[in-house]
Amino acid sequence: MGNCLSISDASEKILKALPIDTAFKFPSPLPYFTQGGEFAKGTIDLGGLEVSQISTFNKVWSTYEGGPDNLGATFFEPSSIPSGYSVLGYYAQPNNRQLFGWVLIARDLSGNNTLKPPVDYTLVGNTESLKIKQDGPGYFWQPVAPDGYQAIGLIVTNSSQKPPLDKLSCVRSDLTEQCEADTLIWDSNGVKVSSLRPTIRGTQATGVFVGTFTWQPQNTSPPSLSCLKNTKLNFSTMPNGSQTGVLFNTYSPLIYLHPDEEYLPSSVNWYFSNGGLLYKRGEESNPNPIEPNGTNLPQGGANDGSYWLDLPIDKKGKESVKKGDLQSTQAYLHIKPMLGATFTDIATWIFYPFNGPARAKVKLITLPLGRIGEHIGDWEHVTLRISNFTGELWRVFLSQHSGGEWIDACDLEFREGGGSNKPVAYASLHGHAMYPKPGLVLQGDNGVGIRNDTAKSKKVFDTGLGYEVIAAEYGGGGGRVVEPPWVNYFRKWGPKIDYSIEDDVKRIERFLFGALKRAFVNLVKKIPDEVYGEDGPTGPKLKGNWVGDEQ
Repeated sequence: MGNCLSISDASEKILKALPIDTAFKFPSPLPYFTQGGEFAKGTIDLGGLEVSQISTFNKVWSTYEGGPDNLGATFFEPSSIPSGYSVLGYYAQPNNRQLFGWVLIARDLSGNNTLKPPVDYTLVGNTESLKIKQDGPGYFWQPVAPDGYQAIGLIVTNSSQKPPLDKLSCVRSDLTEQCEADTLIWDSNGVKVSSLRPTIRGTQATGVFVGTFTWQPQNTSPPSLSCLKNTKLNFSTMPNGSQTGVLFNTYSPLIYLHPDEEYLPSSVNWYFSNGGLLYKRGEESNPNPIEPNGTNLPQGGANDGSYWLDLPIDKKGKESVKKGDLQSTQAYLHIKPMLGATFTDIATWIFYPFNGPARAKVKLITLPLGRIGEHIGDWEHVTLRISNFTGELWRVFLSQHSGGEWIDACDLEFREGGGSNKPVAYASLHGHAMYPKPGLVLQGDNGVGIRNDTAKSKKVFDTGLGYEVIAAEYGGGGGRVVEPPWVNYFRKWGPKIDYSIEDDVKRIERFLFGALKRAFVNLVKKIPDEVYGEDGPTGPKLKGNWVGDEQ
């Protein structure tokens, strides 16, 4: 069989277990949820189509190179399917991480033929000609859906024989939505395998993540696959107030600040009470102190430059407030339905009075960048994505400058000491970008870029010890949440101050010669816009992820 593993290769693989050979387990058992609503019941009714997450699998086929860390990927058939349920597609994940995933299975609740078997299969790809380490060739089949139905996922086999038609079901078209490629699972020889997600995502969007994947060879169209749609979007699957409290107490992130961090977070109330000022255009000489909860801040409107916040005027007060106050710090929670209300996002916002200056790495040299990177008022966030089927943490989003990244639960660090499901994040020195592991992350390439240094220290913020729910998109989280006035302040949290970056750049250039100088000049040209200028950010409600997805 063409490209089977040799005996020596196979022996090597047996001796060297891959991460995927071990199933991921949380450090602590899942929490108990008080009764109420449809949260964590194990099933969700999408409108005549009931779905459930399944994470029991039989391995079908593996490859041992390509993809993340060049360790290959494994493809699975869902197993132990409860009576009456149908498979919608197979599951796949990279071999470089523990087995951690699920796909949705479905059953018809309505009696209106929400599910039908395919009428045929189309072979969309195989690995017979790929010169890679693999368990023999793999074959990838797209279901041919009956008229009025859509295929949701692919089937994988280890033989060229077509799968039986009763292996899976297609879904009635009105219960489906458009999907797109999401996270890379595996790539090799021009072929790319990615997970699928709904194309339109947000707090009111109906698209449902299924857990299936797509196979796409280079320069060809991907298979025609869809995701599911929640036509019964009434938010009954979202957690109530007490359930939200249990969830956050279970999964509240622990955020480590760098040991050299001078600019610590604080509560918004501390910032206001310690001299934060409200400025109005045209009346700059007469700023107003801000009431402790922001009750005198202008509400609504637009970020039109009419108002902005700033530090105290006196030098001593300004320097004191810039440093923040870790003891007062609170996490501000925004509870959001996502992916057709099959998941709950808990966006955990943290405020810093001041964002410190950036530093550059030019090969072996670290250079302070003067005022580049400084701005007043800094909002960062960590978002927990929790299954409404089970209450299990699936992923965590870490904000990083103007973007960020999703980290699956199996790739997270959890609080030391065992028995805790609290994920750990590391805030970078001065910039406060969030990362899953300590160390240096360089914004750049070839050893030249902006430094993001993170490390464990005694400066740590346990978000579970001080938090406030500031908004819930579905009227949940303990009845109607009263939003603090500062949430609906839509102007800048710091002033716009223009200064000449050229002076800082020229000062640094004087100490560099030859290749180092050229590398630094090229770096300056590539510095991201968010690092330039002393321009205060807007608050959480004006960010795209307030009603949309994180990415």
